[in-house]
Amino acid sequence: MSESAANPANSPQEDVEEVDRAGNVIRVISRREMRATVARHHAVFIAVLSSRGELLVHRRALTKDIWPGWWDVAVGGVMSPGESADVAAYRELQEELGLADVFLEPLATGGYDDTDVRLLSASYLCRHDGPFTFADGEVVESAWVPLGDLIDWLGGHRVLPDSRALVLPFLPL
Repeated sequence: MSESAANPANSPQEDVEEVDRAGNVIRVISRREMRATVARHHAVFIAVLSSRGELLVHRRALTKDIWPGWWDVAVGGVMSPGESADVAAYRELQEELGLADVFLEPLATGGYDDTDVRLLSASYLCRHDGPFTFADGEVVESAWVPLGDLIDWLGGHRVLPDSRALVLPFLPL
């Protein structure tokens, strides 16, 4: 298995909606099956910008079921069955950063397909300076990157391709 490949054995025990290219639900499957078959699903991404014009980036835990140990430019994740994108985004902010009662600005919606993942997403922007609580164990390291330094930073790190493609083009760089 390559470093970038999904590891379905590390998938949490949860259900996921497999969807078609238009976002229509085909069926509900396990997250493990979703990773093993690279089934298309819904996900959310939330970019966090500080009042100083810095982007919060984080390194994923080695136990993640896809791209373990890689850096990410957004928090977020797979949506639960029946969950709206807005509800999923707020849930993910609470789980991954310990944030509640924040304002989210919609950024974009889009799709992403590669050999490891196929998804339809909603992306958001959250303006917050922290502090953050990384209580769920999915984040092992974080940093603030000034937007003016982001291109150079990206060149020196393995960064998740889906959030890079679906979030970065819509940030106020």
